[in-house]
Amino acid sequence: MPHRLPDLEAWAIFAKVAECGSFSRAGEELGLAKTTVSKAITRLEARMRTSLFHRTTRKLSLTESGRQSLMRATRIMADGAAIEADILEEAASPRGLVRLATINAIGIEMIAPILPTFLKAYPDIEVDMVLTENQVDVVAEGFDMAIQVGHAGDSASLRIFRIFSLRRPLVAAPALIERLGAPHSPLDLPRYPAVLPSHIPNSGEWQFARGEEDPVSVHMTARYRANHAEALIPALLEGVGIGLMAEYFIASHLREGRLVELLPEWSAPPGPLNLVTPPGRARPARVRVLLEFLRNHFTSRDWSRVTRD
Repeated sequence: MPHRLPDLEAWAIFAKVAECGSFSRAGEELGLAKTTVSKAITRLEARMRTSLFHRTTRKLSLTESGRQSLMRATRIMADGAAIEADILEEAASPRGLVRLATINAIGIEMIAPILPTFLKAYPDIEVDMVLTENQVDVVAEGFDMAIQVGHAGDSASLRIFRIFSLRRPLVAAPALIERLGAPHSPLDLPRYPAVLPSHIPNSGEWQFARGEEDPVSVHMTARYRANHAEALIPALLEGVGIGLMAEYFIASHLREGRLVELLPEWSAPPGPLNLVTPPGRARPARVRVLLEFLRNHFTSRDWSRVTRD
């Protein structure tokens, strides 16, 4: 016989009836009809196979079974009220722990520098940030949220919020262009050496679009690979190869001329930055405020491309 869950609602109603000494007064305090209260007690007594109250036309009193049960039933009602009060209080003044997972490059370069500002604004929130090069399972690994680039996992079960998309310009060092010349179209690119991220599948398959023209795809051969975005930058600066890089990581090098953008009239697909949370209709307030903080920060930057999908 399958195990049945306890009838917690009926036990809470029982505790209120015992406190009030009346089905009617208990119903008024709980906002329930007297018949609903009566049915809950009857259901509970049928389940327990014993009476919990002595009923007369003038008085309602506890039976021995009712007296033995009252303390625990009162605790059930109090614990339920405390849970709701904590959640409501947390919503009004966010507090508690947020476990956040993100890839190393994003966490170190983009999240860690701004978290102190968030923590000062919300002194009752704690953040535990875990850096990884692998996509995490937010449910199985107990994360409140994960920040991921590209594919965000099983969208049928997870809640996914696009924070923004990063432009990925094609770049090279001026010395490499002096040595090999500038490309005139994406079809010229396979003759150039490339630096590629090894932790991204098919990172050597580059696609470019221009206006209404059909996209152009090229296959690139890596001269150098690394599983961390920042580890590719020194090779780019030294002219080892050309690369598609999220603009955030190379913005200063482009401004100061250490890297130049190639084929600026062509664009590669942007790198979407997604915030992923477990399934459920509502995010806790502590997660919502961190999400909004990150979104507001990043979408105000010149290198971000906000998307609404």
